[in-house]
Amino acid sequence: MIPNVDPDSIVYLNGEYLRLGDARISVLDRGFIFGDGIYEVVPAYGRKPFRMDGHLARLERSLASIKINVGWQRGDWEKLVVGMLDRVPFETSMAYLQVTRGVAKRDHAFPAQATPTVFCMVSAFERPGAALREQGIAVISVPDLRWLHCEIKSVSLLGNVLAKQQAVDAGVDEVVQFRDGYLSEGASCNVWVVKNGTLLAPLRNNLILEGIRYRLLEELAQAAGIRFESRRISQQEVEQADELMLTSATKEVLPVVKYNGKPVGAGRPGPVYAKLRAGYDQAVASL
Repeated sequence: MIPNVDPDSIVYLNGEYLRLGDARISVLDRGFIFGDGIYEVVPAYGRKPFRMDGHLARLERSLASIKINVGWQRGDWEKLVVGMLDRVPFETSMAYLQVTRGVAKRDHAFPAQATPTVFCMVSAFERPGAALREQGIAVISVPDLRWLHCEIKSVSLLGNVLAKQQAVDAGVDEVVQFRDGYLSEGASCNVWVVKNGTLLAPLRNNLILEGIRYRLLEELAQAAGIRFESRRISQQEVEQADELMLTSATKEVLPVVKYNGKPVGAGRPGPVYAKLRAGYDQAVASL
């Protein structure tokens, strides 16, 4: 078993609830052979899923985009997530869902008949601590070398893995990726730019995975009276930003204080981040 992973934790696999240590899939599963599948991560605070409708809507979009039909309705996914959260002792956690096309003879084309593999597990989630929230993180810029369907939350994550490893090798927390000179996203997060009090976000298109926190931050900005723009953002604009932020289910909202070894703005979390962070915490507290 993998170190630090409890083999006795309960997971869901194809209609059964069983120990993680007993869960097995075929080596011919197309998720293993081709990365032919999608995934979703739903955070829960106080055992209550956060923005679950958005997460499950994205799950359904991703499934439809690669033509996997599980035959489930929204209520079935909700029942699975809530049921799994009830089976674990964690107050703050992450429910991980993965669906692959299933087991079939190895062939690139879709199999004529295959039953999708559905898997779910829940793990404890430690929210970003005070040091990260108050002192910020460091990032570097790298070219975005991934495919052109980043809007699909695919398990084929090698491009993201290689990008993340560049951050690890450079001794920083994350990368900020650019395609043809314009901002796309991080290895596993959305990237936000603040200039002259305006919150800027890359366009919602096939070049980024629109995080559930994308729409949340748009809502929080409106509530806080912060001007919001979604548009193409040049590399120069990122370099000259007053503030930079990252968002994801695990990062929540974090300030970037160092970009390519240089301070971002004043080199500390800025006022727009402070307002959005407060709004995020309030949204969690109101569950």
